[in-house]
Amino acid sequence: IPSVSSIVPESCLLIVVGLLVGGLIKGVGEKPPILKSDIFFLFLLPPIILDAGYFLPLRPFTENLGTILIFAVVGTLWNAFFLGGLMYAVCQLGGPGLNHIGLLANLLFGSIISAVDPVAVLAVFEEIHINELLHILVFGESLLNDAVTVVLYHLFEEFANFEQVTILDIILGFLSFFVVSLGGVLVGVIYGVIAAFTSRFTSHIRVIEPLFVFLYSYMAYLSAELFHLSGIMALIAAGVVMRPYVEANISHKSHTTIKYFLKMWSSVSETLIFIFLGVSTVAGHHYWNWTFVISTLFFCLIARVLGVLVLTWFINKFRIVKLTPKDQFIIAYGGLRGAIAFSLGYLLDYKHFGMRDMFLTAIITVIFFTVFVQGMTIRPLVDLLAVKKKQETKRSINEEIHTQFLDHLLTGIEDICGHYGHHHWKDKLNRFNKKYVKKCLIAGERSKEPQLIAFYHKMEMKQAIELVESGGIGKIPSAVSTVSIQNINPQTLPLERVLPALSKDKEEEIRKILRTNLQKTRQRLRSYNRHTLVADPYEEAWNQMLLRRQKARQLEQKMNNYLTVPAHRVDSPTMSRARIGSDPLAYEPKEDSENLPIITIDPASPQSPESVDLMSEEPKGCSGLPPSPEEDEEGLVMRVKEPSSPGTDDVFTPGTSDSPSNQRMLRCLSDPGPRPEPEEGEPFIPKGQ
Repeated sequence: IPSVSSIVPESCLLIVVGLLVGGLIKGVGEKPPILKSDIFFLFLLPPIILDAGYFLPLRPFTENLGTILIFAVVGTLWNAFFLGGLMYAVCQLGGPGLNHIGLLANLLFGSIISAVDPVAVLAVFEEIHINELLHILVFGESLLNDAVTVVLYHLFEEFANFEQVTILDIILGFLSFFVVSLGGVLVGVIYGVIAAFTSRFTSHIRVIEPLFVFLYSYMAYLSAELFHLSGIMALIAAGVVMRPYVEANISHKSHTTIKYFLKMWSSVSETLIFIFLGVSTVAGHHYWNWTFVISTLFFCLIARVLGVLVLTWFINKFRIVKLTPKDQFIIAYGGLRGAIAFSLGYLLDYKHFGMRDMFLTAIITVIFFTVFVQGMTIRPLVDLLAVKKKQETKRSINEEIHTQFLDHLLTGIEDICGHYGHHHWKDKLNRFNKKYVKKCLIAGERSKEPQLIAFYHKMEMKQAIELVESGGIGKIPSAVSTVSIQNINPQTLPLERVLPALSKDKEEEIRKILRTNLQKTRQRLRSYNRHTLVADPYEEAWNQMLLRRQKARQLEQKMNNYLTVPAHRVDSPTMSRARIGSDPLAYEPKEDSENLPIITIDPASPQSPESVDLMSEEPKGCSGLPPSPEEDEEGLVMRVKEPSSPGTDDVFTPGTSDSPSNQRMLRCLSDPGPRPEPEEGEPFIPKGQ
């Protein structure tokens, strides 16, 4: 019935089925089975966690690991203590039925009910196809908060047996969190490396390759639970560590077997968990207390919303991609509770916790409310708020190449800046992985770098064999490629033969090789630092040149203050002769210009322009002395520029022509005075010239 399944999540329907089955069994007069905690933790939970850890989207998970850890650790601790403290206050004020529940029992109840459940989150979030960021934040929190839940549960359970709790016990309990979480991760990494190393030697027995993945993963979970470490953390670590090496060693059929067997196994476990939740609701012993149950539900919602708002305000100070109010609402609304809380409540001992039935009733109420109400309304809310959905199509090779290129670019930028950021450590890890780990855990040629070339040779050889078999070509030299074969003997190919298209498996293999074997970043050099820069030997000479240039500019500015006529660009001697020869009227002195020098130039001067220095021209009449008759006949006297002595700076060394009087004279020469407006139709060169 598609109309029902589009509104109601599958987990809700399975709980309803469980309620109906439990009611039928009870109606017949039999006792319905109850979901025992041993069966749940040993057989039903591991397949779901292994499926989630083995196919975990590693890139978004690692990029948002800090945010996930803050939500998982700090958020769960806040929920547990906030809820436990408020429930203790409710019990003290709630009347005679609740007065006997102490602080430790309420804190234990808060630690059970505060953790987000990965099974419920997976069941709901995979149906609404939320975007990758929100999915990995909520799902990653539900996976990693297992360590906090395990520590708090065992801690308060042990403290309930103590007559007096000392400060040392509290400190040891705090340290046990690191032991449980890091110990679980270490156990998972060890078994993941063993599984990868074992898959290196399974090339002759492909049938049992998938068995090693399941065996070592389950061994990691059991080993962690044996020492009261976090089994969920061990399973996730084992799946993440073994996957890249195992998939490089095993065959494609084994990879397909692992993929679909894990999906099937996790689906069966998820179905059984929700059905048993419904059956256990009918079969279990309940003690209903309105005050306790309603307070639990209300404070659960309040604690979740407050925790998400405060933590997101803090996280957004350090995130580049900020979490918007819509994202915060989905994270707070997606905090679903599930079967883990029910199983932990079922594990409580009647001797120390006589209120166990009331705890279980409140836990089942919270589970039903989050799964039914929040699970059914989150999809229309996502549509209403227009939250970004997940991309259904796979990324193209072009997108993957550019993503890899940007990673290398950011690594290079961090490399130059000397900033040890996320991309720097990721690059270090990749280098260590390719240099040492892959050689030990991956068999044969696949551990070496040019996998794409090896894959191309393999395809070329296969195509050549098919060509020989179909066309019946005789002896073919080994060095000749398939392209040259087709050029030599085109008539042997059948007319209808078309080169086979790549299958999905081959395309996926090419995509994977391209993704993992792109250009590596350069070797790390010393980062630039102002304290470690080598002194430049030419720096002092450059400073002197800059000082000379500055002095020259200051002198020019002073001269500009004395001169009212703006300076024109100095023409070369040849251009000056040409202009005067073409329009001598422009250079005739005016009536009011008695102080200006009269300049006459012989256009047919034999001097070459190269030997003339305009800075050395001295017109008559400007030096204050009367002109001699010889100078009247000669016109403008031009002197040859003397060559500068070797070793001097031609640009910045001041010469004799740099004196203020010479510069003033240069400005007199460079200004031709106002040019009369030419009449219309008048030639450029007047007649008779």
